[in-house]
Amino acid sequence: MRRTARVTAADIARIAGVGRAAVSNWRKRYETFPAPVGGTATSPQFDLEQVERWMVANEKLHAVPEEDLFWRNLLAAESEPAEALALVGEHLSGKRPLPFPSLRPDLDALADRLGKSGSEGVFQQLWRRFAEQAGPRLVITPEPLAATMINLAAVNGGTILDPACGTGQVLHTAARAGAAQVYGQDIDAALARLAQLSLTVNELPGEIRAGDSLRHDSFPELTVDAVVAHPPFGLSNWGQEELGADHRWEFGVPPRTEPELAWVQHAYAHLKPGGRAVLLLPPSAAGRRAGRRIRADLLRRGALRAVVALPLRLTPSYAVNLQLWVLQRPSRTPQPHVLLADAAALGADTSGDKEILGRVETAVSRFLDTGDPTDPSFAYVVPIIDLLDDEVDLTPTRHAPAGTAGVDIARELHTVHKMLADLGTALPKSLPVLPTSAEAAAPPTVSVTDLARGGALEILGPIRDTGEGDFVADVPVLTAKDVVLGNSASGGTDERILQRIPLRDGDIVVPLVARQMVARLITEPGTAVLGRNLYLLRPNPDVLDPWFLLGHLRTGSNERLTGSSSSGLRIDARKAQIPRIPIAEQRRHGVVFRGLHDFNDLAQQVASLAADMARLTAEGLTSGRLRPTEEN
Repeated sequence: MRRTARVTAADIARIAGVGRAAVSNWRKRYETFPAPVGGTATSPQFDLEQVERWMVANEKLHAVPEEDLFWRNLLAAESEPAEALALVGEHLSGKRPLPFPSLRPDLDALADRLGKSGSEGVFQQLWRRFAEQAGPRLVITPEPLAATMINLAAVNGGTILDPACGTGQVLHTAARAGAAQVYGQDIDAALARLAQLSLTVNELPGEIRAGDSLRHDSFPELTVDAVVAHPPFGLSNWGQEELGADHRWEFGVPPRTEPELAWVQHAYAHLKPGGRAVLLLPPSAAGRRAGRRIRADLLRRGALRAVVALPLRLTPSYAVNLQLWVLQRPSRTPQPHVLLADAAALGADTSGDKEILGRVETAVSRFLDTGDPTDPSFAYVVPIIDLLDDEVDLTPTRHAPAGTAGVDIARELHTVHKMLADLGTALPKSLPVLPTSAEAAAPPTVSVTDLARGGALEILGPIRDTGEGDFVADVPVLTAKDVVLGNSASGGTDERILQRIPLRDGDIVVPLVARQMVARLITEPGTAVLGRNLYLLRPNPDVLDPWFLLGHLRTGSNERLTGSSSSGLRIDARKAQIPRIPIAEQRRHGVVFRGLHDFNDLAQQVASLAADMARLTAEGLTSGRLRPTEEN
C-alpha cells in the first residue's frame, strides 16, 4: 500500500513561496485548510495532496512542482533522506531499479521531461531538496566559493582529491571545470555513497571511498595535481595519539588542539611537485599559539603561499570570517614572500559576491604566477621573515600596511574636508521645528496586521531564502543589508528569488533579521525589486500616510513588540502598533517625521565624513605622506 506524502508548515511555505507565518495565517483564517494527519502539536504534518488541492482552489498556488511531489512521496516510502536520494541515484544510473514500483513511472517521467539534462537534472533537483532537509548535519560549501577554490587550484586537465568530500559538490565542480580524474573520501558512508552516485549519474570520472581520511587514508600512495577541501572544524578526537609517527607530518606533529593543521599536512602530502592545495579553514588556524611551529615551517619551506580572509557573507553558515589557505609543493627554490589578503574589507563597498571572489582569484593567481598582487587595496605581499616571530600569526588584518597603498591621501583628505565644510553649514538650517507639548491622552492603536485586514496597507513578503527561483540579472535587488546600511539596491546577478516585487514610491521595507527595528521608506522607486528576508508594507495613501507609518514603526515600544521572544534578532513588523488617528492628523505627524529623517540623514553624513577625515589624517601622518603645517 502506498503511503501518503506528508509535509510540514515549512514545506508548504517553501512550495508556495511564502513565509511560514503566511501558512499559519491560512490555518487560522480558513476553516477549509486541511487538518493535520500526523506530527505533533508544535510541528504538525499535512497530507500533501490535500494541501495541493486546497492551495490551487484558493489561488495560493497554480500547482505543486512535480519534483516536490515526487520527493515527498519518496520520503513517505523511505524516511531517511540520504538513503532516499541514493536510491534515486542508483535508479537513474541504471545500477538497480527504485525499490518502490509505484514511484518508478513518476521518476522516469521527471527525467523525460527535462530532455537532455534528464537524469542529471532530476538528481540535482532532488539533491537540492535533500540539502534543505539535511540541516546542520550537512555543511555545504557555497557554489560560488567552491568554484573559486577550484579555479585557484588550477586543476585543468589534472587530478584532484577532496579528503572530506561530503556529498561530492566540490569534486563535481572540479570535474565540470575540466579535471581529468577526481578522488574523494568522507567519514560519513552515506554521504560518500551519494558523492559517488552524483559522479556516476552525471557521467563524470571519479572514485569516492568511505572512511576517516586522517586515521585511515584510502589513497595513501596517491599524489595529485590539486587538493581542494572544506574539512570539518574543531575536532577534538581526530586521532592525534595514534598518528604521532605518521609520515604525513612533514612540518611537525600537529598538537591535539590543531586538527586543521593535520588536514593541511594531509592535503600537502598528496601533492605532486608544483601541485596546489586550497583549503577552507577557520581563522583560529592562523593564530593559535599551539600551531606556531608548524606555521613557521610551512612558511620557511615555501609551502604556504597565501592566506585570504573571507567576508562573512560568503559563508553564511558560520559566525566567523573563514579563510582560504593556498599551499603549493615547491618545484623550485622557495619564495621569500607570502600573500596575505583581507577580502573581508571588500564586503562593505563591493556590489556582489561574484565581484569579491573575482578580485580574490585575480590577486592570488597573479601572485602565484608573478609574485605580485594586482589589488593592493586588500592584498599585500609580506616577507616571510617578518612573520617568524613568537606567535607566527598569519591573520591578514594583523599585517595590513599602515595607510592605504595606492591612495592619494592628500587629495582624499581635501575632498572630505570640503564636503564636511559644506554639510556643516547646511546642518543648522535643517534643524527641524519641535512639536509643542500636549496634555491629551495617547490615541488608541491598531496593529499592522489589522491595518492590512482593513485595507489601509498591503503586506508583501518576506521572500524566503530557499535557494530556488530565478537569478535576477536585469534589475538591482534591494537587500536587507542595503536597508540596514542605508545603501542603494546592490543585489543582483547572483540573487535567486522566487518572486519579483518591484518597489514603488511610498513603500516601506523592514528587514526580517536585524539587531534593532529598522524601517526605510522608498522615495526613489527606480527599477529595483524586493530582496530576500524583507517585509514590504505598501500603505494606501488615501487612508495611511507613509511618513506617519514609518515614524511610528521606529518607536522603542514597537522595537520591543516586534522582536522575537526566542531571538532578539528577528523582527515581525506585523505586530507593530500604529496610532489610529484621522488622515489629516497623520499627515501633520508625517511632516514632523520627514523633517527628523532629513536632519538625521544629514547628521549621519557629517559624522561619517568626520570619521573619514580622522582616519585619513592619522594614516597620512603615520605613513609619512602628510606632515603638520605651521598652523597646526
